[in-house]
Amino acid sequence: MGSGQSVAVFGAYGHTGRFVVTELRDRGFVPLLLGRDAGKLQALAASHPGLEYRVASVDDPASLDQALKGAAAVINCAGPFALTAAPVIEAALRTGIPYVDVAAEIEANLDTFTQFTDRARTAGVAVVPAMAFFGGLGDLLVTTAMGDWTVADEAHVAYGLSSWHPTAGTLAAGAVSRERRDGHRVRFTGGRLEYYLDEYDLPTLEWDFPAPMGRRTVLGEFTMADVVTVPSHLSIPEVRTYMTTDAAKDLAAPDTSAPTAVDELGRSAQTFTVDVIVRSGDTQRRVVASGQDIYAISAPLAVEAVRRILGSQTRASGVASAGEIFDAPDFLRALSAHISLEPRHESRGMAVGA
Repeated sequence: MGSGQSVAVFGAYGHTGRFVVTELRDRGFVPLLLGRDAGKLQALAASHPGLEYRVASVDDPASLDQALKGAAAVINCAGPFALTAAPVIEAALRTGIPYVDVAAEIEANLDTFTQFTDRARTAGVAVVPAMAFFGGLGDLLVTTAMGDWTVADEAHVAYGLSSWHPTAGTLAAGAVSRERRDGHRVRFTGGRLEYYLDEYDLPTLEWDFPAPMGRRTVLGEFTMADVVTVPSHLSIPEVRTYMTTDAAKDLAAPDTSAPTAVDELGRSAQTFTVDVIVRSGDTQRRVVASGQDIYAISAPLAVEAVRRILGSQTRASGVASAGEIFDAPDFLRALSAHISLEPRHESRGMAVGA
C-alpha cells in the first residue's frame, strides 16, 4: 500500500484525474491535487476533505517546481499531452521524482522517448508514458503474450469497445494530433513509424473476439499508442491496432455525449475487450483482457505503476514503457479486481483475427 506517501496528480479535476485521486486514496497514498484552475481544485478538495491542492501551470516552471515539493511521484492526467508532458517531466527531473502519465497521443509519447530517454536515465528518474488503457495496457498484454520469445513477426491489438463516449480531454488531444499529422495517417510497419496519405477510408475486417463480444467488424490501421510503447522494447516489425467500428463511429460523431456514471465508482456502462495476438512463423500466442470503462481502468494502471516504482519493483531505468519497466504478467495479476484476464493460449496457423 501507499504508506501515506504523497503523490501529485496534475490535472486532478479532469475526468481521468478524479479516478486517479480516488484510486490513490484507496491504495493508501495521499493525493496532492494540482492544476491551473484554482476554482476546480478547491471544489475537488472539498469533496476529499484533508487533501491539499496547489495551483500550477505548464507555462510557469516555477509554479510546477513549487507544486511538486514534498511529493514522492507525479501522475500527469492533463491533456493534451503534447502541451503538458514535457513541462511536467522537466519539473519531475528537477525535483528528482518519478513521472507517470496517461497519454494516449502517439506523437506526445514519441516525444517523451525522443527527448527524455538519456536525461532521465542519467538522472536516475523513472519516466513511464502512456500508463493507461491505450499504450500501457496493450503493451503489458503484448509483453505477456510474448512470454519467452525475444522476437516476433507481428503483434495485433484489437480493441473491442461496446461504445465510446469521449471526454473533452480526448477530443482536445485528438484535435492536436490531427493538426500535427497535417492530414496524414500513421502506422508501424517494417520496424518504423510511417506517416502516409490515403484518400480512402480505413480498411475493415471481421474480428472474432471471445464471448460474450463475439465476431465484430473492426477498423484496420486505427492506430493507437501501442505503436510507440510496444516497439520501444520489443523486436516486432509489424504492430497493428484495430477498433470496433461502432466505437469509432461514436468517437467521430459530433453529438456523442461525454461518459455518464452508472455505478457508485463513477464508471460508465462502456465495456471493453482487448484481444492481443503475437505471431512468430506459424505460431500464434493470444492474451485477452476485459473490463469496464477505459477511462476508469487507467487509474489502477497508473497507480499500480507508481506503487511499483516507489517500491523498487522495476526492471529498467529512465524512460520506459509499462512492458519494459515492470514484470508484465505479475502487473496484470495485480489488477485482477479491475481486469479479467484469460490465460495465454498458443496455436498454429497464419490467420489473424478473421
